[in-house]
Amino acid sequence: MELTLLGTGAPAGLPRPDCPCAACASALGDDARAATALLVDGALLLDLTPGAAFAAARAGRSLGGVRQVLLSHPHDGPAVEVPAGLPQPGRVPDGRELTLLSGHRVRAVALDSPGTGYALTGPDGQRLLYLPPGGSPAGLEEGAVGMYDMVVADVVGRPDALARLRAVGAVGPTTDVVAVHLDHDVPPGAELRRRLAAAGARAVPDGETLVVGAYEDVPDVPRRTLVLGGARSGKSVEAERRLESFPDVLYVATGGTRGGDHEWAARVAAHRERRPGSWRTAETCELVPLLAEDGAPLLVDCLSLWLTDVMDSVGAWDDAVWADGGERALRERVRELTDAVRATRRTVVAVSNEVGSGIVPATASGRRYRDELGRLNAAFAGECEQVVLVVAGQAIVLRG
Repeated sequence: MELTLLGTGAPAGLPRPDCPCAACASALGDDARAATALLVDGALLLDLTPGAAFAAARAGRSLGGVRQVLLSHPHDGPAVEVPAGLPQPGRVPDGRELTLLSGHRVRAVALDSPGTGYALTGPDGQRLLYLPPGGSPAGLEEGAVGMYDMVVADVVGRPDALARLRAVGAVGPTTDVVAVHLDHDVPPGAELRRRLAAAGARAVPDGETLVVGAYEDVPDVPRRTLVLGGARSGKSVEAERRLESFPDVLYVATGGTRGGDHEWAARVAAHRERRPGSWRTAETCELVPLLAEDGAPLLVDCLSLWLTDVMDSVGAWDDAVWADGGERALRERVRELTDAVRATRRTVVAVSNEVGSGIVPATASGRRYRDELGRLNAAFAGECEQVVLVVAGQAIVLRG
């Protein structure tokens, strides 16, 4: 089953008309995208967009053999003209299945938003799922649909849709996940590719033809990632974004509740509101047992507070205690943690502060903490496939 992407952009296209934003200004060449429309084996057109016939011609395809045009979402703006020779577009009621003369079977998938998804089975059994902008399947049950060979969806706008599909086994390690409905929310080019790769997805230029079921070099999601950054750099947002397309994430909060500290409570609440509702939370600094267990991905936020807790427990702030075994005890705890990271089979994203590039602390205890955090970050990073530094909200990949 061949799939030609006549467009891969949001309904308004990319760049958006008359939009002055930086993402639209840099959406040039292969990063310029028409509204998403899919041509399947020259026989089925999913979503009719302005200029579809010209887009097909540019891709070396013709719409002359199209026998069915299906719409996936309400169209805003003036009605789109139906090119001569094409059948009138329609929508399939949720749960209904069509069998086309071409041998394709199309089943309408119910969504949690206005619109319809389409699950296609090709004549040779290949399976494709197409979801409209802002759409996520509703009412999925584990094992009910089986694994798709390809999923074409709004990965940037609805990463939770990908998480749902993974949770029920509809998306697996070999599923080719292609991002469409791409808008100006993410700068095009390298930043878009980086974010999609973290979700195990990819984007292709308009006009690309893909073979459903053929082997693709699906991006490998790093199993262990360290996200570094200064205060309010966006490091926690970056870490959360890396796991929002995966189900059942365990968020490990190492800072505790700090009863009576209203400013800290507000920080915790802001973090909690950002997280997907399906994530669970554990407030603990006991990271080694969690890393030793099999289970859902871990998001550890953050190692800086873990280090504070460990330094408290070994008496690191007292010079005499530090010299009389405290330093040795801290080194042992850090070694246990890095050994656990090396041996873990879980997906782990950890956050830590980068504090060694600023003003030298005025106190001996402050300098001790700075030095030990630098050592911890270096040791932890050494066990990670990917290390990212976030500066002013921009992620710079240091490794991986």
